Amino acid sequence: MAAPHAIHEEFPNDAQRIHELKLSDAHFARLLGEYDAINDQVAGAESRQTPMSDEAEAALRKQRAALKDEIARILAKVA
Repeated sequence: MAAPHAIHEEFPNDAQRIHELKLSDAHFARLLGEYDAINDQVAGAESRQTPMSDEAEAALRKQRAALKDEIARILAKVA
């Protein structure tokens, strides 16, 4: 099962565009990979499976939000 806030949950109407960009745009694919990795870390912290300080978790949340914003900008450009 995917972690909460998986990219397909965040952008449910853009699944096809996400798939196409992932295959055709290396930068976009890298952003998705970073987002997924950070999202998994946040999910681990939230479930207490991966112990970390509140500060570290907050920093990861900020990184995830910044990546999501960049992904959204790219999706808006190709809409």
